[in-house]
Amino acid sequence: MNLRLVLMATLLFVGGCEKINLPEGQPLSDEEVVAGLKEALRIGTDTTVRYLNRLDGYYGDTLIRILFPEEAWKVKLAIEALPGGAGLVQDLVIKMNRAAEEAAAEAKPIFWQAIAALTIQDGMAILKGDTVAATRYLRERTYDSLYARYKPKIQAAMEDVGAQQAWEYIVDTYNGLPTTLTPLENRDLAAYVTHRALYGLFLKVGQHETKIRRDVRYRVTDLLQKVFAHATG
Repeated sequence: MNLRLVLMATLLFVGGCEKINLPEGQPLSDEEVVAGLKEALRIGTDTTVRYLNRLDGYYGDTLIRILFPEEAWKVKLAIEALPGGAGLVQDLVIKMNRAAEEAAAEAKPIFWQAIAALTIQDGMAILKGDTVAATRYLRERTYDSLYARYKPKIQAAMEDVGAQQAWEYIVDTYNGLPTTLTPLENRDLAAYVTHRALYGLFLKVGQHETKIRRDVRYRVTDLLQKVFAHATG
């Protein structure tokens, strides 16, 4: 993929129009538009995966940090009221996020399959869509596959980092309290972490897409600045 197509694909994210002319007056064909759009999507998803697949990729980002399950808020309150309980809860939160960070690399090949399947019709709909149209395309076509691939990886990562063990200890402690009226039965924390990890993944992909569409600082070369000025002038 040459630089010209990559730059034009980024511009198409920004402009949202169906046909763009180059500064020298040569229009891109539909096939070139889709080829460049695919390349831009690969760059965007790769950037997101690298961002998440590192220490504090999830935990260090307050927008996507995986927190203690909201449906188990009674458990959280009861455990935090015990001596050392707040530390148990915090330890679990950190370990859940570490598991999600470890699993993030699983997204790349699935994203690439969906990007490769993008048609001219898909591409034009994305170009004419809103600021997260490409992200929505990816989510609709990859969520189930990502969940199926993520969950076993997250389950294994949770066991490796001790998150599953920490959760089971919290559940057993809560169920053993004399004030517990309804014991907590669910020990499958991996399902919760998987859904939250995928939520964070698509949120970051959408943010990246929106920045490309709206923020001139993400048009990082002189050539891209000239092409954008020509298209919008």
